[in-house]
Amino acid sequence: MWHCLSGNREYGPFSDDEASRFIQSHPDCLVWRDGMPEWVPAGRFAALNGAENDMPSAGALFDSGLDFRILGDDMQYVEITLGEGESVIAEPGAMLYKDNNVSLDAMLGTANGGLFGKLFGAGKRVLSGERAFLTAFTNTMPRPSRVAFSAPYPGKIIPVSLSGFGGEIICQRDSFLCAQADVDIGVYFQKKIMTALFGGQGFVMQRLRGDGVVFIHAGGAIGEIELKEYEALQVDVGCLVAFQPSVHFNVTGTGSLKSQIFGGSGLFFADMRGPGKVWVQSLPFARLAQRFADRIVPRRK
Repeated sequence: MWHCLSGNREYGPFSDDEASRFIQSHPDCLVWRDGMPEWVPAGRFAALNGAENDMPSAGALFDSGLDFRILGDDMQYVEITLGEGESVIAEPGAMLYKDNNVSLDAMLGTANGGLFGKLFGAGKRVLSGERAFLTAFTNTMPRPSRVAFSAPYPGKIIPVSLSGFGGEIICQRDSFLCAQADVDIGVYFQKKIMTALFGGQGFVMQRLRGDGVVFIHAGGAIGEIELKEYEALQVDVGCLVAFQPSVHFNVTGTGSLKSQIFGGSGLFFADMRGPGKVWVQSLPFARLAQRFADRIVPRRK
């Protein structure tokens, strides 16, 4: 679905045909859809302007050169087109489909460094609660080839170009889906013991570093919130997906004892203070699983 921005007012969501009709009467508007990093001029999309050319993929709007598109609505997947010798890495079991000439190889740790670096990288992944191995997918032929990765539960996939965020973001340990091969997946240690114990993600989170594109998955809808200098935001600890390292992350109580017991928001909030961007999710997997458990497990009489 498309969203259009004209005269500082947002319109939509529109189907392709509806967006095309809107653009005909607002030719100078900006457009956006899931998978695009920002609003762009509608003129970039030939199909929306009555031309017969295909619309460019979302990846065409990134400076990294990675060609990808995000498909689906509530159960999304990302399809990446690899050039000759180009590789991506992903969590084991995330692959949906691939062309025959895309090779698959289990990789210890990350692609950076020698044997010691790989062992150290694998150790960091185990410490963050993930598997020691990643899976690398490489195009071995001179023609473009596809590989696709699916999200593990209902939600959204967002592409993040690390070069646009200082080369680093911090995310919850199960939100990483796949990335360009030169992205390093490390560990982010919580500096304060209260944050470590009650921050909702255990003692460690994942640190994604590099200049490439990473794909993050979260439950339900994903929101991007830009915090200004000293601006504060309190987030349910389970709804926090990722944030820039410039954002100060701490935990704070939800209020009085009565509020903590009967308020339904748990004991702590994630206290985020700017500057920087914060990503949140509307339906954390733990909340979804708890709803299923409440319905499936028989209650005692």
